[in-house]
Amino acid sequence: MKRRAWTREELILAFNLYLRLPFGKMHKGNQDIIYLSKLIDRTSSSVSMRLVNFASVDPYHQARGISGLKGGFNQVKPIWDEFNNNREELLFESEQILAKFENHSLEEKYERVLSEFKDIKGAEKERLVKTRVNQHYFREVVLANYSNQCAITGIDLPELLNASHIIPWSKNEKERLNPTNGICLSKLYDAAFDRGLIGIKPNYEFIFSRKIKEKTNTEYFKLHFGFLAGQKIKLPQRFKPNKQFLEYHLDEVFLG
Repeated sequence: MKRRAWTREELILAFNLYLRLPFGKMHKGNQDIIYLSKLIDRTSSSVSMRLVNFASVDPYHQARGISGLKGGFNQVKPIWDEFNNNREELLFESEQILAKFENHSLEEKYERVLSEFKDIKGAEKERLVKTRVNQHYFREVVLANYSNQCAITGIDLPELLNASHIIPWSKNEKERLNPTNGICLSKLYDAAFDRGLIGIKPNYEFIFSRKIKEKTNTEYFKLHFGFLAGQKIKLPQRFKPNKQFLEYHLDEVFLG
């Protein structure tokens, strides 16, 4: 029996899942893989194999010596290249495709997230919907990359976690959905990092701004910041914070 070729939509759905799964969980028994396999009418083994193919074109896993079959590599590389060249469009398209396979409209799937745009029409609504959907997906990818734990405290309650941008969203359109431009931080440290009150060196060590240093005698400094001195963030398995992005944050956002 001839094997059914993977369609572009199916490959994009596999890539959508690839970004949200740690490498060690890309096995056929994973419930997310089983769910996707049922959506696209394929075996979980077949979906698992495609995820490993994506790992073979991921620079992080290439550096670890992960390789896949040449045929699979050639199928997934165009999707990976498309992601690198236009993350905004591919990630949004992947969520549109996923909603379609789930028999929902994108608005239904993201009803809670998009509720504030219900009275907006036309091109402006399309732009806002794309931005919000991509932001939501970026958050999922970053939190999953850090195993849903704050890179500072280890807090693992999603309600208290944010996907912090290293280069602010508005400053670099090309990199704002790059997983290496995100760090999972609890809300206090997300706010401190976003406003330049704390920085992270390219070696992943914390640094305090002058404004924070002025508070070293306070109880809240001792409780919430003092322990960070000389410490490094907890790094994820993959998509480690880009060192050039960290340097940008120190130069352009950090208060010195």
